[in-house]
Amino acid sequence: MKALIALEDGRIFEGRSFTGPGEVSGELVFNTSMTGYQEILTDPSYKGQIVTMTYPLIGNYGVTPEDEESLGIHLSAFVVREYEEDYSNWRATGDLGSYLRKHGILGVEQVDTRAITRHIRLAGAMKAVISTEDLDEASLVKKAKDSPGLVDADLATLVTCQKPYVWERGKILELEEISPDRLSKLESAQQAAFRIAIIDCGLKFNQLRLFSQRGCQCVVFPATVQADQLLACKPDGIFISNGPGDPAAVHHVIETVKRLLGKRPIFGICLGHQILSLALGAKTYKLKFGHRGGNQPVKDLSTGKIEITAQNHGFAVDEASLPPSVEVTHINLNDNTVEGISHKDMPAFSVQYHPENAPGPHDSEYLFDRFVKLMS
Repeated sequence: MKALIALEDGRIFEGRSFTGPGEVSGELVFNTSMTGYQEILTDPSYKGQIVTMTYPLIGNYGVTPEDEESLGIHLSAFVVREYEEDYSNWRATGDLGSYLRKHGILGVEQVDTRAITRHIRLAGAMKAVISTEDLDEASLVKKAKDSPGLVDADLATLVTCQKPYVWERGKILELEEISPDRLSKLESAQQAAFRIAIIDCGLKFNQLRLFSQRGCQCVVFPATVQADQLLACKPDGIFISNGPGDPAAVHHVIETVKRLLGKRPIFGICLGHQILSLALGAKTYKLKFGHRGGNQPVKDLSTGKIEITAQNHGFAVDEASLPPSVEVTHINLNDNTVEGISHKDMPAFSVQYHPENAPGPHDSEYLFDRFVKLMS
């Protein structure tokens, strides 16, 4: 089934749908990971985006529930060079095409993904429309121009959990009452040395797994949570998760974090890093084409070590806007953008990349240990 990809600047790419008919809009971006496509599909940070994979063969190891990082697929469409329907993997429970169809996600193959990547690198990420139904190029370009972009978009509210819950042995446990007494009676509290209150802006399950492995009880709150509600569960630390959209548009979370500063140790990842920076008085800006993939080099300025990291973000913190009380701890070696900050006086730090490694390298897991040490 023929599909057209129309960008807002008038560029057209042609492909073939392997999931059936459909038409969607979103910001067209590329990801350089060679594996981990199911984790990418289920990462809430991709809400509102059309993801193009630079690795040419996608689908060859199928899909499995074990690799899901949230309860659904969040991106708008999935673009690949060649879709492999016949998978080979002892863990797999199905093929990628059926998985996308089940979730109502458009998948397009036989696309010149190298040309898309080169165009985005030169012209920048931009709005696009993919359609199998409307094949009029001028019509699609107009639709792309008229579609909503990510700037000023609070998408965290769309992907956050609806009710608070506790991560209990790898399962979501919703409670009628989130109180210290009720939380202390749960199985997760019996082995837990610390309780972490988590602001869910679009978190990934592996963040919860890694905290649990380090003896932490994870209490997850919607992004709309108020500071006093969060503190009422008597947490030892506060975590701000990753998520989609423009960080400057998530005003309610920024205000909540401002009220939490100095009251508990705080750790932020990706959107959480940007929100913490904004709460401390910094500014953010949109990158030309963002950082997305499992092979991004980052330098830890305190040790001089280089980490290979997994990343997925289209906005960055403006280093010049950081107040004197905040120091840059990590930088991206591709473009020298800010990849980590730490407050000099308060127990608060964050990183722009994804140390939870799902998918991606394990180089940065030490940050979870650092946060546990900070709580102690």
